[in-house]
Amino acid sequence: MRTPAPFLTAQWRDLLMLNYEVDPAVLRPLVPAGTTLDLWQGVALVSLVGFRFVDTRVLGVAVPRHREFEEVNLRFYVRREAADGSRRAVVFIRELVPRVAIAWVARALYNEPYRAVPMQHHVARDERGQVLRYEWRERGTWTGLSAHTEGAAEALLPGSEAEFITEHYWGYTRQRDGATVEYRVAHPAWHVWTARDPQLHGAIAATYGGGFAHVFAAPARSAFVAEGSAVIVYRPQRLVVNAR
Repeated sequence: MRTPAPFLTAQWRDLLMLNYEVDPAVLRPLVPAGTTLDLWQGVALVSLVGFRFVDTRVLGVAVPRHREFEEVNLRFYVRREAADGSRRAVVFIRELVPRVAIAWVARALYNEPYRAVPMQHHVARDERGQVLRYEWRERGTWTGLSAHTEGAAEALLPGSEAEFITEHYWGYTRQRDGATVEYRVAHPAWHVWTARDPQLHGAIAATYGGGFAHVFAAPARSAFVAEGSAVIVYRPQRLVVNAR
């Protein structure tokens, strides 16, 4: 199979990842055909991730007013057994961005669940550490996630929860006809901080629906911050037709 061409290049920076336990039964209806739910030590996890796109280019072209922006996504984890081995991947439940055009392109090409909303972020650093906050406007209320870090980032430990959360180089989406689309994401392994005092605020349940209200009512199981890096997102490939 021919390797797909790059579609998007960018820098992903200041990634804040809050992770929550969830009943696998909540996620199974969302698992794309041809993949299976990937558990961390027998536990199903969802992650709420805020980060910044910097120097974004689509097909090598920098689009004015669309080079730098925030994204917040809610995702979970799956695997697919391919000829070259097991592919660890993410599936997105909801992705928030501040630009209508970005959401439209992502829905049209990848069928990703994007939504355009007003957004803002705050990242502050000093000699002690950093504070990160990502917010979006939901029903007139600034809603979002925050945490802080101390000290220096560390390399990922093999087999650690931080490695499980961050080391995913594939994405899968379910198409309107039930088929599955696969795409690859390339970036180097990140150094991470274990984040402290992770918090959610605002109308979280309004954004993600009643099915996840009880998930976010509990404290985050873990939280990590990654400085980020350059990334390449490749064109999608259709894998499964009329499965399920």
